[in-house]
Amino acid sequence: MSGGPSTYVPKTGIGRWFDARLPVPRLVHDQFIVYPVPRNLNYAYSFGGILTMMLAAQIVTGVVLAMHYAADTGLAFSSVDKIMRDVNSGWLLRYLHSNGASFFFIAVYVHISRGLYYGSYKAPRELLWVLGCTNLLLMMATAFMGYVLPWGQMSFWGATVITGFFSAIPLVGDWVQQLLLGGFAVDNPTLNRFFALHYLLPFMLTGVVILHIWALHVAGQTNPAGIDVKSKTDVVDFTPHATIKDIFGAVVFLLVFAYFVFYLPNYLGHPDNYTPADPLKTPAHIVPEWYFLPFYAILRAVTFNIGPIDSKLGGVLATFGAIAVLFFVPWLDTSKVRSAVYRPWYRRFFWLFVANALFLGWLGSKPAEGWYIPAMQASTIYYFAFFLVVMPLLGVIETPRRLPNSITEAILEKSQG
Repeated sequence: MSGGPSTYVPKTGIGRWFDARLPVPRLVHDQFIVYPVPRNLNYAYSFGGILTMMLAAQIVTGVVLAMHYAADTGLAFSSVDKIMRDVNSGWLLRYLHSNGASFFFIAVYVHISRGLYYGSYKAPRELLWVLGCTNLLLMMATAFMGYVLPWGQMSFWGATVITGFFSAIPLVGDWVQQLLLGGFAVDNPTLNRFFALHYLLPFMLTGVVILHIWALHVAGQTNPAGIDVKSKTDVVDFTPHATIKDIFGAVVFLLVFAYFVFYLPNYLGHPDNYTPADPLKTPAHIVPEWYFLPFYAILRAVTFNIGPIDSKLGGVLATFGAIAVLFFVPWLDTSKVRSAVYRPWYRRFFWLFVANALFLGWLGSKPAEGWYIPAMQASTIYYFAFFLVVMPLLGVIETPRRLPNSITEAILEKSQG
């Protein structure tokens, strides 16, 4: 996978014996030390390593928290309170885990944006992109089920609202909803199901991440110029060049993460979730966690509005469609040029898409009333238009800038001007 024969040479007798039977040191040497990477990688490419680090942290903290958590509607909220007050460093573990989920999504959204900007999904990396989208889907399922576990007001009512939308699916909707709930309403069976799945899915996610990294090393790393490697001067060894850059990026990321954990631990949460769940008292405004808000806005743009397109099923289809469309990006983008650096019009539409996604997130936190409704609808239209209209058409009508002949030439051009 590294593009040539292995250069690993065991230096001891034990090393040679081990290498002949289970060549793990050779694998690490070939794929993470001498593996060739483009020499023009920037810090946007560090988020893959950051995501791997955050996944490991979430699993470790989650396993320890599960040792003290009680998946029972009568005990769940108090068990979380006990973790915070009585378990040694329990407050730290919980804040690392809850804020870690938010920073996990920050990193994955940056990672996806980098892929869209630099065309990392284009051939021969289509499967790499599809596996990455699968990771996003598993992350979202894991995060949603984890949000229910504290059994606060927003946990309970968020689960009630979101699972209620499955009933809109024709023929099997009611059956799917009852399967998720374990009954006809959110109750103890629901909490048990969500706890079991929240524990299981991260390990499934780890398996897909391994496939994702494997696919990356088979196809090779992309680069900001979007140009294939032409010679040995275009690449450097992964260690120390990319390793040092990734470590520095991870340290900066962790410093910001630590600031939230120690100084703003509840900033990204919702106040209502610090009140025990009460089926008889509905919160004034039910919203999911911030990282789901753009998709929640898309859901409400179709479902909670006044007009001919008012449709519960339409809202569900639009929400799942907003994620599903990402899987088809490698085939929707018809341009022969990978990187937005050399695509002036695509670059403008891309940054408009980013601004629109942030706007959708803000709209998702607002009530579905007044001018927010047409704003949600307009933003939803552009979200889908970017993938279904802009990407296919620009590949035909856009005139890209001249591409350099090699990565080395691209670096020299950038340094000179």
